[in-house]
Amino acid sequence: MSLAPRVVLVHRTTEYEELVAHHGTHGQAAFFLSSRGRDIGEVAERHRRTRRALAEVTSAIPLTWRQSLVERGDLDRFLFAPEDVVVVVGQDGLVANVAKYLAGQPVVGIDSDPGRNPGVLVRHRPADAAALLPAVLTSAVDELTMVEAVADDTQRIVALNEIYLGAAGHQTARYRLGLDGDGGVVEAQASSGVLVGTGTGATGWIRSVWQERGTALTALSLPRPTDDRLLWFVREAWPSPATGTSLVAGELAASARLTLTVESERLIVFGDGMEGDALQLTWGQSVRVGVAGTSLRLVG
Repeated sequence: MSLAPRVVLVHRTTEYEELVAHHGTHGQAAFFLSSRGRDIGEVAERHRRTRRALAEVTSAIPLTWRQSLVERGDLDRFLFAPEDVVVVVGQDGLVANVAKYLAGQPVVGIDSDPGRNPGVLVRHRPADAAALLPAVLTSAVDELTMVEAVADDTQRIVALNEIYLGAAGHQTARYRLGLDGDGGVVEAQASSGVLVGTGTGATGWIRSVWQERGTALTALSLPRPTDDRLLWFVREAWPSPATGTSLVAGELAASARLTLTVESERLIVFGDGMEGDALQLTWGQSVRVGVAGTSLRLVG
């Protein structure tokens, strides 16, 4: 007999909870915010809306199903099972945070604060959960492309939006950059890092770089979230007698890979802004970046 599905509710600590935890009491948190021209009332109301959303979604879980609750900060220690249904209650970014820890489980994004979030990944409202959850295992899903980085020592990291490769603190990174199938061209570079992003990431950091480069990148169209292609950009490449700037942007098809070999004492690789969960690379190590073999199965 197969196990009943388990709903894993993913949430994050609210700003109000963080403030009270740091300052000790509601009153002290209110005083701190008022000294900076802010009203704790608005922060507390957003906290209440988030808690109401979480309670409404929890009450919609079928009675025969199992359930677990996990906070964003505990994701790297939580063990997801193949039969899980992952329900993210919060912001778009929280879906990206959980994506790297999954292996094909369906994900439902619930917008805990409609009107404040773009709703690209948290597509549903709390009131939708009662009808959505019982049918989630047979619902249509979008297969969102992900990006992966694999180091020569087998370290691996996966991201939904983008992967950053560079120095900790975003200082100057030194490395050699090359592309598969590009005649073996490899260039030594000094820059503030390399970004490789997906169509989902094209609504954020990747898009900002693409827009900043302007007409120089007219041939590079932004991918859609389900497209099996990536865009990559070198940030602020510095020309010198020892470093070049000819390889600064491009597209990676599904089978293509971008290779970076470290020529600094230490570089890091992290995904979706989670710098605390990064790969650590040292001099001479290499890492290859491309389309991941897994995708995020987001319920439409």
